[in-house]
Amino acid sequence: MAAGGAPGAEPASAPAATGVAAATTGDPPPIRTRGLTKRYGDLTAVDALDLEIRRGEIFGLLGQNGAGKTTTILMLLGLSEPTSGTARVVGLDPARRALEVKRRVGYLPDNVGFYGDMTGRENLRYTARLNGLSGGEAEARLDEVLEQVSLTDRADTPAETYSRGMLQRLGIADALVKDPEILILDEPTTSIDPIGVVEILDLLRRLVSERGVTILLSSHLLDQVQSVCDRVGIFAAGRLIGVGTVAELATTFGDGSAQVEVSFEGVADPAVADRVASTLAGVPGVTSVTRSDRSDEPWTVHVDPRSSVGSVREAILTTAAGERLRLSSIRSSTRSLGEIYREAVHRAGIAAAAPRTTGTAS
Repeated sequence: MAAGGAPGAEPASAPAATGVAAATTGDPPPIRTRGLTKRYGDLTAVDALDLEIRRGEIFGLLGQNGAGKTTTILMLLGLSEPTSGTARVVGLDPARRALEVKRRVGYLPDNVGFYGDMTGRENLRYTARLNGLSGGEAEARLDEVLEQVSLTDRADTPAETYSRGMLQRLGIADALVKDPEILILDEPTTSIDPIGVVEILDLLRRLVSERGVTILLSSHLLDQVQSVCDRVGIFAAGRLIGVGTVAELATTFGDGSAQVEVSFEGVADPAVADRVASTLAGVPGVTSVTRSDRSDEPWTVHVDPRSSVGSVREAILTTAAGERLRLSSIRSSTRSLGEIYREAVHRAGIAAAAPRTTGTAS
């Protein structure tokens, strides 16, 4: 079973406030750690972690496999005891009050499992009983969560017939049965097809906007973290080496330069591509131009930090028109999360392979 049910658990009420505004109510943050450390002999899996997650946000814990993300989650759930340091989850110490934490936190592990010969609804009904829900109250709750994860039409078919993406959505429904304040998801989109990934990420956004749930999302997939998370924590070799929005991290781990993305028609022709490159390189304020390997993807124009991005964009428009180059799009952009991650790891002096932009776990 997905880790939703705790024997004898009471369903928790939804938080009174939703979204970032809830942070102003004076309530403690849903998740906070100070110096949280886990050692296995000579190996330090999590090293003095100071982390604070705000109410009503999607927080992405980003790092390659083996970085310490799952170990952190297990300590937050009270499933592993820290070597030193403290954690507070919904104001409780999970090391001492693990059962109470589990009652108020929904958890979707990396490898979610269900009874294959039972239907999706029957699996959820079992979790509901573990959480003290039965009868009409339980059935109404099951209908609600099945609709939320878009599984109503398959609720009464055996779970063994579900795709990987459907099982992940059933796992989220399982975690929602007890109406949790926090959802902790460990690699929720691994091995899922692109359409299934979009469905799950859209579901997470709805849960935050409609229910005010706080979500901790652990992943090694850069593009998915960047697309859905309000803030990101970069995790490497057991250490948290950067925290913030993507824009804030770009400032922290950037060189002060800005970027403009441009697309031109006809760049599949090498002669046209060379003309575009030389034209862009001659625009005042442009320090370098990075060509795309594909004709349908934009090029990146790097702008001197002392220059105004707006004036550079205007100059590109004017120069492209004067040179009769067919400019199809232009927009300012921040550094990619992949670039930010690599720079953060480099500055921390950690030898680590970057997480992937897409794909499955190794």
